[in-house]
Amino acid sequence: MPEQTAPDASKLARNPYCKQCPTRFVLDRIADKWTVLILGILTEQPMRFNALLRRIEGLSQKVLSQTLKRLERDGLITRTVLASTPISVEYAMTPLGQTLAETLNTLTDWAEQHIEAVLQAQQRYDGQ
Repeated sequence: MPEQTAPDASKLARNPYCKQCPTRFVLDRIADKWTVLILGILTEQPMRFNALLRRIEGLSQKVLSQTLKRLERDGLITRTVLASTPISVEYAMTPLGQTLAETLNTLTDWAEQHIEAVLQAQQRYDGQ
C-alpha cells in the first residue's frame, strides 16, 4: 500500500476538523500507540531495531519497521547504518521529533496518573 501523501498545505486552510487539512496526517501519525511508545523510548537514547523490538512488548517486527519508516519520512527520527558485522541500524530522535516527544510524554504521564480513575469509570459503565 503506497504511503498516504498530505494535500498541498499551501493551498488549504488550516482546520483539523476539515477532512483535507494536512494537519490530519500529522494527527493520524501521533495518535498511533506505537508512535507514542517508540518516540518515548528514543527520547532516552538512540536504539537499534532489535533493541526497540525487545523493549516494546506486543510490537511485531513488521509494525515496528513500518512505523519507523513513517517516522523517518516525517522527519521525526533518523536512521543510521552502523558499520558492524552484521550491519545494524540505529534510530535516533531528530530535533523536530524531540519537540513532539515532549508533548507525548505529557500524554503518557497523564495516562499513568489517571489509569485508576479510567478503570473505575469503565467498571461503573460496564455495571449498568
